[in-house]
Amino acid sequence: MKRARGFSLLELLVALAVFAALAAAAYGGLASIARTRAALAQQQDRFAAVMRTVSALERDLRQAISRPVLGNNIQPLPAVLGSSTSIELTRLGYANPLAEPRSHLERVVYASDRGTLRRGRYAVLDRAPDSTPQLRDLLEKAGELHLRYFGCDQAWHETWPPRSQVCPSTPPDLNALLPRAIEFRFTPEDLGEIRRVVELPSTLPAQAPNPQGGGQ
Repeated sequence: MKRARGFSLLELLVALAVFAALAAAAYGGLASIARTRAALAQQQDRFAAVMRTVSALERDLRQAISRPVLGNNIQPLPAVLGSSTSIELTRLGYANPLAEPRSHLERVVYASDRGTLRRGRYAVLDRAPDSTPQLRDLLEKAGELHLRYFGCDQAWHETWPPRSQVCPSTPPDLNALLPRAIEFRFTPEDLGEIRRVVELPSTLPAQAPNPQGGGQ
């Protein structure tokens, strides 16, 4: 009668070595896939944050309105107060679903702070001496914000409003004047330059014409 023959110690060691090599290869592959997926998720989150920032800027610019405000020292401030690196403006569309006793207009600010693009909003339009904007970070590692302003003179300006009348249709109060378009650009890290030109609504007339053609 033949005795059953099992595996020798050498055969077991060889099998364990092969299994260990296959397991190591499989683990390395899975770890590489996990790292790739994590990197892709991070890039998607970064791209989504950039798109949210661009959308916020475009939305606020498109809702600009020619409503000047009073500053902290009761000095008049233009409806759009812009430099080449920051902008402050009055916008429509400040939602009021609870019908609170407040304006549907909002004063917002955009500026870069050490590479982080920030948006601020004032609680009121015409400020008290201690009024400060409530700031929040929109995008980290956004690079510097650059802006310029297209006027009715068909020319780009580095600041707004212009210091003098730029065309015959310019209203007497330059503080109420809106640019026809605003270009903004910034260069987020690893994504290259983002550039947009946003057309603004027309400046509101000082007084709407009387459709009846007479009377006050």
